[in-house]
Amino acid sequence: MQISHFTASDGARLAYRDQGQGLPVLALSGLTRTGLDFDYLAPHLPDIRLIRPDYRGRGQSEWTGVDSYTVPQEARDALELLDHLGIERAAILGTSRGGIIGMYLAATAPQRMLGVCLNDVGPILHRAGLEKIKDYVGRNPVAKSHEELALKLPRLMTEFQGVPESRWLEESRRHYIATPDGLRINYDPALRESFLDAFKGPEVDLWPLFDAAKGMPLALIRGQNSDLLSPEITTEMRARRPDMIFAEVPGRGHIPYLDEPEAIAAIHDWLALIR
Repeated sequence: MQISHFTASDGARLAYRDQGQGLPVLALSGLTRTGLDFDYLAPHLPDIRLIRPDYRGRGQSEWTGVDSYTVPQEARDALELLDHLGIERAAILGTSRGGIIGMYLAATAPQRMLGVCLNDVGPILHRAGLEKIKDYVGRNPVAKSHEELALKLPRLMTEFQGVPESRWLEESRRHYIATPDGLRINYDPALRESFLDAFKGPEVDLWPLFDAAKGMPLALIRGQNSDLLSPEITTEMRARRPDMIFAEVPGRGHIPYLDEPEAIAAIHDWLALIR
């Protein structure tokens, strides 16, 4: 798919993918991920305008330094992308970090939003999941090839069951770059420093951001084996928003791929509320 770029207000050159026609859905990926994360879902949204940015420092976007890799900055970039495209309001589909950005936008720019769908993220993040992210963020894999990594991933990600071998190879190619010296990450290694700064800081109460989505169509997708979004926080989210569309995807950890039947059904139900 063709990559386009725009220039943010601070001069950063940021990449995005823009495909389809219809209701605009801004798909925001996870911490170390790119717009490619939504490749699995895209074929199931034929009548949607799917807009997928690469955050600054990730994928095809410019590296802008550790101090700029923050939720407020990435939320600002998202709004500036909508401005660039001439889109007044969009639905936000947020995976992990993208869901936090979605909640932040619900609190700070509700007039730009049509609804929020959260993929395996909530106002409180389970420590075990954050520890796992801390172990790998900003580090290149030991595997020397995509094929070698694909063989290792099922043993490293035991919370995922029933995943075909072809998907592991797709994941390896999607998130790592092959070089003569082995695989390397497709984002700025300084993202590790940004994550560790937030990890070591005081716990932030994100419930006000979640509650700010009151009145908006809201959906939550959770991996049944998720180590980041706990069942207890999920229960509290559903209690606060009884109208929230909810789906739990069996055999998936953090994060569901979004092409699972349960995820697709929840996203379609959520979009039906917005149209």
